[in-house]
Amino acid sequence: MTGRLSSAQPYVLALFRAVVGLVFACHGAASLFGVLGGAAGTHGGTIPAGTWPGWYAAVIQLAGGVLVLLGLGTRAAALVASGSMAYAYFDVHQRAALWPIENGGELPVLFCWAFLLLVFTGSGAFAVDGLLARRSGGRRGPATGQTAPERAAATA
Repeated sequence: MTGRLSSAQPYVLALFRAVVGLVFACHGAASLFGVLGGAAGTHGGTIPAGTWPGWYAAVIQLAGGVLVLLGLGTRAAALVASGSMAYAYFDVHQRAALWPIENGGELPVLFCWAFLLLVFTGSGAFAVDGLLARRSGGRRGPATGQTAPERAAATA
């Protein structure tokens, strides 16, 4: 059973990456363009361009979400996205109460930790990162992001 689950890991990780990236990008698109119900608290509106921190967070959400969804620069995009969600939690939500369930900060906490996980796991299968690595001759593995010689050295 463990072997079967382990062999599916890169594919499940790719699905996780795509879902998290898509949902994150939808938040950014809603805030920037007023689609999908618009920005929170605006009744279908948008966040005014250049306002701090909301507009910048929305840009990070849209760009970072699309990059993570595609698996392009996954680790870097996920690091920026994770940091933006940590900032959102500590700057906006934690002022109201200590625990996420009390202050409405469950979503930023979950996004923060999901993106941090992707920083360390990489993009998984079906990512543009892997395609580019293969084209450049590096042959990076789908789940670990290591080249074949790096994987061999790590197991030796």
